[in-house]
Formats: sequence, structure tokens, C-alpha cells
Amino acid sequence: MSFFDLASPWWLLVLLGVAGLVGGYIYMQRRRKERALKFANLDLLNTVAPKTRNRSQHVPIVLMIIALIVLTVAMAGPQADRKVPRNKATVMLVIDVSRSMDATDVAPSRLKAAQEAGKKFADELTEGINLGLISYAGTATTLVSPTPDRAATKAAIDKLQLDDKTATGEGILAAVSQIKTLNAVLGGDAGAPPAQVVLLSDGKETVPDDPDDPRGAFTSARKAKEEQIPVNTISFGTRGGTVDLEGDRIPVPVDDDSLRRIAQLSGGKFFTASSLDELNQVYENLQNQIGYETRRGDASRPWLIAGTLLVLLAVISAVAINRRLP
Repeated sequence: MSFFDLASPWWLLVLLGVAGLVGGYIYMQRRRKERALKFANLDLLNTVAPKTRNRSQHVPIVLMIIALIVLTVAMAGPQADRKVPRNKATVMLVIDVSRSMDATDVAPSRLKAAQEAGKKFADELTEGINLGLISYAGTATTLVSPTPDRAATKAAIDKLQLDDKTATGEGILAAVSQIKTLNAVLGGDAGAPPAQVVLLSDGKETVPDDPDDPRGAFTSARKAKEEQIPVNTISFGTRGGTVDLEGDRIPVPVDDDSLRRIAQLSGGKFFTASSLDELNQVYENLQNQIGYETRRGDASRPWLIAGTLLVLLAVISAVAINRRLP
């Protein structure tokens, strides 16, 4: 710990008094020894006050000095970073429901695993955070507007249905629109709570053909960046995924590159998951990032506890060793 970690470092001046106490104790012990040597019989003195007692009798005062130092640090107000739950934030969960999500490379299928993990994420997200849900295939559909009611989101997740095409940009734009609508209700962007998008997909955008089109994925990610809404992307699935379309096995490998690019353009983070366990871990990491914030605050409690315990030990040892209080 440095002096810059203390709220009121001037309290450390009390340590000068503690240093004076140490000096006074040492001086008194030397004076006492000098008087004993001057007036006492040495053989008798060694018998009455053996060396082992001379060492142990200092234990109470040493403990008391340490306790005073620790309590002085506590008075100086040590500061530390700590995670505290957010009581206000908005999260839009955006889930790809294109046909490729029917691949079974993630058991029982990509979509069913995504549904299970999504409900777990909703359950564990910090209370007070508004959570919304959007699904997208060829178009985007807002299933739940941002709300602290987790039951509504979980019920909507259960009802997700597969559809044709993949319009990732539409999903992002719909999420941004929902967040801005909520912000307007809450009094405008200036006083709005922080917001993020969590987008889960397994593949490249197919509508439009160019992700840099006005409503393409990359353009939408840039729009989210302008609105200060990061898009965290999760690439879900494996390179060997396939789906059965009219009797043909069609390969549907995950496309990490486009999802990574979306996260970069929007200021979000990119994750990969190739199993339900990995997806749950990703959601847990996101929950910790979104649901909590780091604040600088008072960290004196451990110092107060340690100082109090040391005072008690000093008193107990003084009674046990010297038969008196220190």
C-alpha cells in the first residue's frame, strides 16, 4: 500500500506518538536494568528473574505496538477497488435463429443449447438490470423490451423458432433502437444507465451480401459505437457443424472473423464457445462484467478487525505472562 491509497494520510502522524512510546519503553527498560545491576546481588537477580522471562515479558507491549500501528492505518482510511452490483443498466440479448442454428455439433443442437444458456444468464444477471430479447434470421424481432422481469425473457427464449437467412445488422440495429427508446423514457441519453448488447450467432451475415451496406452488420456495429453501446459477440458452434436441408447435409461452420470484427467496431468483446459448458462460462464472464462495476472505496474494516484482535492478544498475554495489563 502507498500513501496514495489512503483517504486521510495525515492520520499517519499518530505513528510518531507510537514511535515515541517505543522509545520510552526501551528507555525505561534500560533504566530498570541499570538500577537492578546497581543495587541487586547478581546471583540472586538471575535466580529471581531468569533470562527467558526477560524475553517473554516484552510480548504484550510488542503486540500492543503492532496493534496501534494497524489501528493508525485504519484511521488513515485505506482505499481499495471493489466490485459492487449495478442497480441500473440495460442489456439486450440478441440471438441468431437462422437454420444453421439447428446443427447438432453442440448437443442437443446449437439453438437448444443457446436457449438453455440464455435462460441461465437471465436468472443470474444482477437484479435491477433491464434485460431485453431480440431474435433474428432474415429480419429482427423484438420479443421482450428491456425489463427487470426475468420471467418474460425466459418464456420468450423458450419459444424461439428457426427461420431462413441471417440479417445480423438488423438484429444489432433493433437492439440499439430498443436501448435508445428506453433511454428516452428515462430522461435522455445523458442520464441513461450504461447499456450493452450481447449477440450470439454461429455464422456470417447473408442479408445483405455486404456487411458494409447501410443496414449491414459492420455498419450497424459502427452505429452502436456512435451511440456508445458496445456489442459483445459470441461465436457459437464448431467448424464441423452441418444441417439437413431437404435431405442434403450442408456444412455450416462458425464464422469467427465477422463476429470478431463486429465486436471490434462497436467497442465490445469477442468470445467463442463450442459447447454448452463453454457458453455458460462466457455468459458468466459477461454477467460479471455487465452486472458489476468497480468502485474505489473504504477498506479499513480488515485493519480495524486485525488491530482489535491484536489489542485483545496483548491484554491476554500481559495477564498470562506479567500478571498485569500492559
